[in-house]
Amino acid sequence: MNQQKTEPVDTERMKELVKTLNEAARVYYVDGNEIMSNFEYDRLYDELEALEKKTGVVLSGSPTQRVGFEVLSELPKEPHKSPMLSLDKTKSVDELASWLGDKEGLLSWKMDGLTVVLTYKDGELKKAVTRGNGEIGEVVTQNARAFDNVPTRISFKGELILRGEAIITYSEFTKINETISDADAKYKNPRNLCSGSVRQLDANVTKSRHVNLMAFALVSAVSSDGEPVNFDNSREAQYIFLKNQGFDVVAYKKVTKDNIAETVKWFSEEIKTNDFPSDGLVLIYEDIAYGLSLGRTAKFPRNAIAFKWSDEQAETVLREVEWSPSRTGLINPVAIFDPVELEGTTVTRASLHNVSYCEDMELGIGDHITVYKANMIIPQIADNLTRSGKLEPIRMCPACGHETEIKAEGEARFLYCPNPECPAKKLKNFSLFVSRDALNVDGLSDQTLEKFIGHGFIHTYSDIFHLDKYRSQIVALDGFGEKSYENLFAAALKSSHTELYRVVYGLGIAGIGLANAKVLCRFFGDDIDKLKNADVSELMEIDGIGQVLAENIVKYFKDEDKLSELDKLLSELDIVKQEADTETARTLEGMSVVITGSLTHFSNRKELQELIERAGGRAAGSVSAKTAYLVNNDITSTSGKNKKAKELGVPIVTEEEFIKILEGKI
Repeated sequence: MNQQKTEPVDTERMKELVKTLNEAARVYYVDGNEIMSNFEYDRLYDELEALEKKTGVVLSGSPTQRVGFEVLSELPKEPHKSPMLSLDKTKSVDELASWLGDKEGLLSWKMDGLTVVLTYKDGELKKAVTRGNGEIGEVVTQNARAFDNVPTRISFKGELILRGEAIITYSEFTKINETISDADAKYKNPRNLCSGSVRQLDANVTKSRHVNLMAFALVSAVSSDGEPVNFDNSREAQYIFLKNQGFDVVAYKKVTKDNIAETVKWFSEEIKTNDFPSDGLVLIYEDIAYGLSLGRTAKFPRNAIAFKWSDEQAETVLREVEWSPSRTGLINPVAIFDPVELEGTTVTRASLHNVSYCEDMELGIGDHITVYKANMIIPQIADNLTRSGKLEPIRMCPACGHETEIKAEGEARFLYCPNPECPAKKLKNFSLFVSRDALNVDGLSDQTLEKFIGHGFIHTYSDIFHLDKYRSQIVALDGFGEKSYENLFAAALKSSHTELYRVVYGLGIAGIGLANAKVLCRFFGDDIDKLKNADVSELMEIDGIGQVLAENIVKYFKDEDKLSELDKLLSELDIVKQEADTETARTLEGMSVVITGSLTHFSNRKELQELIERAGGRAAGSVSAKTAYLVNNDITSTSGKNKKAKELGVPIVTEEEFIKILEGKI
């Protein structure tokens, strides 16, 4: 009776789990978004697997029966000769020891990237295919040749097939993200970045991403006479062979059931400082024949098993949800909770991803939550023990006060600020304003600016000099403290004593770079009122200012909002006039000079440009009738600038000749 009573309940629950897990996988792998944490996914997956064992029922489309996700790409596709199966997994060290029994094994990193199969023939890389869905992969041979560490030729002249994990290191991941100004366009993790980099249609993009491959399995090695290579039945011998062919092989240690616990502990310490992404360990039998004799299940091979870290969890209390606006208008929710110690560090914050995630977690301020570090690195919420469901998305943007709106993108819902004038959308402007060549406010990085704008500390340029209003809030921010605040406030105060050309450059007037800003201010005697009131014809009298730039300047200073903001800003500044260089002769007074080609007497062009400006000249970017000299060490070059100079009769001089002109010797 009980069995009949519970079966329908179990089946309904299984249907829910299959639907939820498949949707989470689709959103994650296809859309690149998250609707649940890794911890939550694993918990639901394990629940489904347990129900399938209990009932003996496996529903159509169950993720426990699917090897991978559907391939969606324009790259050529190719079936694998044999299915590339996933590994069974455990989070128990005791289970690892029991699985190994009295055999020897190799314990190695489970790399978190994209699996690629490489085929070499006659010593040359012939083909590279991604894992794809386990049955069919994508051909990425050209991209594999662009990996940083994959040999295109090897000494072995037979046929060699191996598997490896393509990865991008954390340091390279950080460098690439730093080049992306839009916070929402940044890559979420190295695995996503690597997957996209390997599957590019343009191999040059792959090369620029610095992808590496860590070999983890030798599939087959057949010599040129058709005989399989003898590895004395040893997996380690295969790894050594691959190393000798020039491959980077995943780091491993030989283990038995007696030392596996201490070896796992060693790996758990190492992961904290690794520069490469890993989501666990892999244990494989050292005895090749024994492992293969065990065969496989429908989903897993029996010669290897994966060990997933049993994430250290801590219970804490959700104190606040910070809603942070970004340059695209997306407002990102971040959980702030009582400090907890996880994996050796203090954690107080975790991303909540989007509105749907918050709703699924049924969050509310004051709820008791459990948190962990995904892969021992990224703070995540594991569960909400209270589930009050009282959290409401904010109705007003903290950066501008405009009413927010919720938009649905696929299955997930996101909070946005629709105000096109929201300061958070103008981070690029503020970033230029505080840059070294402008106001030079040390400590106001893009990341800090984004925080300050999102919290409503900065709306206009002048607000940068009134951060004392928010001292207590700034000190309480993650990554800040009294010392950081004091340093920043001092830097802002120091930057208020500046030259007018730095201010003009920092305003971001279209087309006005640092050199033009200097020329403009020098022309008007550092009188901002004269610059504001100048018309197009007057501005075009200035060397280097054509009609387009002149119109941009006039348009900027006719904007009442911009003028109002500028007036407030100027009231905060102590403007000092550009110092005349009394030591440098004004040998280039009023002249325009263009530099092209490589330099030998100067470390960079900027160094020579500064000399030109000190001599009263202007370093221009293009040759025109107003150009006095074109500096080019290759006078016979047929470059566009040389041709233009010859057409206009502009003298082309070498560096050495130009130095003499600077010194007044010519």
